Amino acid sequence: MKIAILGGGHGAYAAAADLSEAGHEVRLWRRDAAALQPLLQAGSVTLKDANGQREVPLALATASMAEALRDVELIVIPAPAIAQQDIARAMAPHLVDGQVIFLPPGTFGSYVMARQVATAGNRADLAWAETGTLPYLARKHGEREVNVTIRAIHLPTGVYPARKSDAAISVIREAYPSAHACGDALSGALMNAGPIIHPPLMVMNAAPLQHFERWDIHNEGTQRAVRDVTDRLDQERIAVREALGHSGPHYPLADHYNNDRWMYGDAHKQLVKSGDWRENIDLHSHRYITEDTELGLAFLASAARYAGVDAPIAHGLLAIAGGFLGRDLRMGPRTFESLGLSSLTPAQLRQRLHDGT
Repeated sequence: MKIAILGGGHGAYAAAADLSEAGHEVRLWRRDAAALQPLLQAGSVTLKDANGQREVPLALATASMAEALRDVELIVIPAPAIAQQDIARAMAPHLVDGQVIFLPPGTFGSYVMARQVATAGNRADLAWAETGTLPYLARKHGEREVNVTIRAIHLPTGVYPARKSDAAISVIREAYPSAHACGDALSGALMNAGPIIHPPLMVMNAAPLQHFERWDIHNEGTQRAVRDVTDRLDQERIAVREALGHSGPHYPLADHYNNDRWMYGDAHKQLVKSGDWRENIDLHSHRYITEDTELGLAFLASAARYAGVDAPIAHGLLAIAGGFLGRDLRMGPRTFESLGLSSLTPAQLRQRLHDGT
């Protein structure tokens, strides 16, 4: 299958190497042409995982969106949610009927990007999908080198518009056999693990993050008190899903730490063992704040308000993060209120997510 990967981060390089090695024709797009030069010169990504290290050739690496999207069936965007609107603007002139756009994860980006592309004047018949996590726990070790610690074994995926779910999931499964339908785009967005894992870790590790040059929030930073807060926050997420009519499995985050039933299986021990997450994390600029807190957690809190679910942990974490950021995070750009969804009845919301209108 012809696949475009859009982005220059850990997930994009992991996806480009992994899907190329699986036999797909992969085009990797990155807007920073200078940063692409090492990859262009070598023609391959260095992939490291449990099977060792090897060079994986790519069909194409380019800074041209038109070149990347031409004739592809699947477009994978493992970029942070904060980049989605810029990417949507760059994609809009080049998208054509039948393409499937997959956001792993999405933070409700499937809905946001689809609306932006339509606003730009592109009326192509597209399917947008999002899942609860990246297909990989991965970190780049160099300009064209990526280490994959573990691959997802479950990718619950919501589709916008939901009427195209069967066709979209069929295409995505050619690349990611672990993908399975979980309903509409809202259901997919409420599977997102980042806003559950990362805001408690950032807020409750704020002092060591500012004190130490490098700190592993998944090792020393994940103590019982943090886990207790994370578990309570995840219970709020599941309560919101149920209140909005989304059925299980809900992939409770406790499974990430306790057993092999979560999206990555038994991943936490391998994540800590790799050492790749001992890093410098800035409380103001890291994506755990800009993506998972300002966008993802604010989205969850707004969904709770819409559904009438009490969510004190979500709102409390937003308030504390807003305290050190110096702004109110409750009404950010990706909330039901800002997206114009809070005025819809539940029936109207379901209809919009199903029909795509």
